[in-house]
Amino acid sequence: MTDMSEYQWDRKLKITTVGREDSHEDMYHYPYEPTPYSVLERLAESDYLHKDSYVVDYGCGKGRVEFFLNHRLGCRVTGVEFDEDIYRTALCNQKNYTRKGAVEILHISAENYIVQDADSFYFFNPFSVEILRSVIGKIMDSYYGNPRPMRLFFYYPNEEYIAYLMTCPELMFVDEIDCRDLFPGDNARERILIFEVE
Repeated sequence: MTDMSEYQWDRKLKITTVGREDSHEDMYHYPYEPTPYSVLERLAESDYLHKDSYVVDYGCGKGRVEFFLNHRLGCRVTGVEFDEDIYRTALCNQKNYTRKGAVEILHISAENYIVQDADSFYFFNPFSVEILRSVIGKIMDSYYGNPRPMRLFFYYPNEEYIAYLMTCPELMFVDEIDCRDLFPGDNARERILIFEVE
């Protein structure tokens, strides 16, 4: 694992993703805040994702997850973002990104995105549990139409998410990636919960 800072990673990938934005926050859509690169490095090293993975990042913001995972693993990644201003920034990042292809950024609400052949799904508390239920329904529709192994990754999950996920009959909790040591304190939310469709 490298010791590069958030800004150093952005410079390496030729993108701009640092900082938090909550200008379009409401009761259903939460503020933009990128996943720390150190957490993404741990995810990339976990062997749950690989070159042949196809990842969908819900509430992708400025595209950090997309560009990092594509850079590190070479996998295909689609970002889904409903906020038009943040989406425009993601498109600028896409133009500047060091590698071309295999990264797609879509301006669409998560509940309207139709899952096709993706097998991995990433969430960093982008929206309410009400929207999450709808998104899980779309993922399951895709699974029933084309059964395949599917994994869902939830970074820094809140209690509402956990309560829903642990009782969702279509999902099975399989593992967690502990990230508490990456940050000061001992915050139990610093982890990535991993679920599989069963």
